[in-house]
Amino acid sequence: MTLVAHEVTDAGARQVDWLHIARETADDLATDAVEREQAGRAPLDEVARLRESGLLTLLAPAELGGGGADWRTACAVVRTVAAADGAIGHLLGNHYFLSSSARFFTTPTRAACIERDATAGQWCWGGGIASHEPPLVLTPAADGYLLDGYQRYATGVGIADRLVVRAAHYGTGEPLAVLVDPTHPGVVSGISGDTFGQRLAAGGAVEFGSVPVAADDVLGTLSPDEGVLSPFASLAVPTARLVSAQFCLGIAEGLLAEVHEHGRAVRSPWQPFSPEPWPDGPPQDPYTLAVYGELAVTARAASALADQAVEALLRGLAQGDDLDDEESAETAVLASVAEAAASRAAQEITTRALDVIGADAASVRHGLDRFWRDARTHTLREPTAPRLREIGDYFLNGTHPPFTLPA
Repeated sequence: MTLVAHEVTDAGARQVDWLHIARETADDLATDAVEREQAGRAPLDEVARLRESGLLTLLAPAELGGGGADWRTACAVVRTVAAADGAIGHLLGNHYFLSSSARFFTTPTRAACIERDATAGQWCWGGGIASHEPPLVLTPAADGYLLDGYQRYATGVGIADRLVVRAAHYGTGEPLAVLVDPTHPGVVSGISGDTFGQRLAAGGAVEFGSVPVAADDVLGTLSPDEGVLSPFASLAVPTARLVSAQFCLGIAEGLLAEVHEHGRAVRSPWQPFSPEPWPDGPPQDPYTLAVYGELAVTARAASALADQAVEALLRGLAQGDDLDDEESAETAVLASVAEAAASRAAQEITTRALDVIGADAASVRHGLDRFWRDARTHTLREPTAPRLREIGDYFLNGTHPPFTLPA
């Protein structure tokens, strides 16, 4: 499939309609989503579709050859793609965060150089710098560093052109964000086949054995110690959490759309002996309507919170070095609220929405279980309890959230 960038004119400026492209890409992915998910192969074809559409370079600045879009657009794209294919939505969201991570942790000059190379090569990024992941070890060497260790899980490791990982400096223990070329023979990765969800996210373990790392590829510190990171660099956390929230919302909305189509065509599970699917015209069963109503409220409430947090993030990013600690903390809390609400929405909707279809929802041919499995796999890796504690501590005591990056 070849996608053409649709252009719109705004005060004479040339812009690409990325949301239109995302919807076209999502429609393309949706046509065979069930079959691909059940096959569970490495998503090489899916990444090729993203690359062909131009979505991989969406966030890179236009002057560096990228799409020049902002995080509002990127979040909407992740949500749209996740609604059609949760694992690919997760892969794309992780790619967006990691491909822009240099903006938070290194100098503007180095970040621009990395993004220029990434755009020229149309790199797909993978890895992970989650705070709960045991760090790798970065040892100084004559011409840079050597990277060693084992990472238990990282997204996209089976297909990524570049990895960003978390490593501890040998001797000091300082956690650092490190850029790695996965084609080096010392990098051994494998797509995990034992996960029940996100089978197409190309996730798995990765091992590093004396992998050379240039000094310029050590992007910067990930230290959670107070005062080490600037308020702007701390925005990496709410950025990653909003990617997580958009993935969860996409999953929830994708299943609601599927159930809407199925629900209008099958008999109500609470009227099992009705001779026709809906003998009185459109669905009127009160229990079915009540479930739809509850889930619509859940989805829209979580969506509104996510939109509010995205706008706060955009304001923070626009301030740059002028951002202060209190504004950064407020943005982080809003993102945690949005992520917690979206996570709850995804879990509730992917569990209860199937009730309106009934036993037919268990059919393998429909593949509706993939929404629950993708959502639950993510929420197991990123539980809401720590976020709720941080939100409560900020609400009651004014305590700023810690610098903890999600999976």
